[in-house]
Amino acid sequence: MEDLTGRRMVVVTGASSGIGLAAAIDLARRGDQVVLVGRDPSRLRSAANEVREASGERPEVFRADFAVLDDVRQLAEELRAAYDRIDVLANNAGAIVLQPVTTVDGFELSIQANHLAPFLLSNLLADRIRRMVVTASGAHRSGVLDPDDLNAPLRRYRPMAAYGTSKQANILFTAEAARRWPAVDSYSFHPGVVRTRFGNESRLVAVGMRLLPLRGPVKGAQTLVWLANQDRSRLIGGGYYFDRRPRRPLRKAADPQLATRLWTASATAVGVAG
Repeated sequence: MEDLTGRRMVVVTGASSGIGLAAAIDLARRGDQVVLVGRDPSRLRSAANEVREASGERPEVFRADFAVLDDVRQLAEELRAAYDRIDVLANNAGAIVLQPVTTVDGFELSIQANHLAPFLLSNLLADRIRRMVVTASGAHRSGVLDPDDLNAPLRRYRPMAAYGTSKQANILFTAEAARRWPAVDSYSFHPGVVRTRFGNESRLVAVGMRLLPLRGPVKGAQTLVWLANQDRSRLIGGGYYFDRRPRRPLRKAADPQLATRLWTASATAVGVAG
């Protein structure tokens, strides 16, 4: 086990590009030991090279596809074997899914990749985590979450509604985690509308992302990095942030009863204690 005294160990999921990579580079430059998690091995290697070039230290990398819950379970085992503490878990991995897709685990892909997978990972690592930062989105406005039917979006699929539902789940999960895990500082944030690889499968979306005056990944990652570094006394446990300021999400993403129902349904779905 590497001696991490005086350094923080930060795990960033979805770290191959975009906000995750920008945050990893910034954190590594600050002296943190950064661990990158991504789906594609070649992109992970490229991201690790970028972090090394920026910080002088090559990060560890772990591959996991959040569309496969067994990958998440294996990732948790590997992280537990490698590190006895995780100072910050940045649950940043996510996707906008343009067509209705059911995963091998039987769930709509957006809700699994964006919510159920990070929910499972966080639960499996909860005794090791000191702080959790979740990449949510203002797109939670379009969410129509029903904890009793996590696959509801499949019946009349609309990409942004499915994505918004998963982002609504992110905010609810973070708030409920703060209530259930008082030893884990838990925060979520909206990065703004960021120009990343999201939606690259659609030519129309890709062109629109290039033409619109969107934020770059570095700007989008600023609040993630800030939440990872800010003293807990200055933050609101379970809070939702945008541009380093607390924001009030819509009521449907701030309902504690709905958050409790979602937690119970999610725990049942992924097979962890509720």
